[in-house]
Amino acid sequence: MRYYLSLFSIFFKIGLFTLGGGYAMLPLIEAEIVTKRNWIDKKEFLDLTALAQSAPGVLAVNMAVFVGYKLRRMRGALVCTLGAVLPSFLIILAIALFFHNFRQNPVVESIFKGIRPAVVALIAVPVFTLARAAGITWKSVWFPVLCAAAVWLGKISPAYIVLVAGLGGWLFCRGESK
Repeated sequence: MRYYLSLFSIFFKIGLFTLGGGYAMLPLIEAEIVTKRNWIDKKEFLDLTALAQSAPGVLAVNMAVFVGYKLRRMRGALVCTLGAVLPSFLIILAIALFFHNFRQNPVVESIFKGIRPAVVALIAVPVFTLARAAGITWKSVWFPVLCAAAVWLGKISPAYIVLVAGLGGWLFCRGESK
């Protein structure tokens, strides 16, 4: 029971104090689960992150599900997911109840304008951390840049990029094993 409470509190704390969504949560989840507690090693975390990114749904919820399942199967997945989702749910509920009272307040507008650059930085950090962990170097950076350009400029669905990259990885690994 204590282990489940620990899992819940870790994901609740991360969900409560992280702005910027799932990508901003990644370094915090990694710090708690990989670095501080050694419950999952770095390679497993990278694999879970790739899986969470390729699965449909919200990245933070997917990470909570996969980490929880890896650590304690179905109960772990439920506990971690509840911990990650509950803070956002409660905050959105409170905002929905009282938003009409302060939505035109210049202080509130200024706060939201100030948060935007911080959120960009919180998203940029895991991108570089994951790139380093995935072994992306200056020689191989062309592939993620090409994929991002295809999505952004070419208006190609990310689903197609994931499918083509997965097929390419499978073919590459299949060729290496022979």
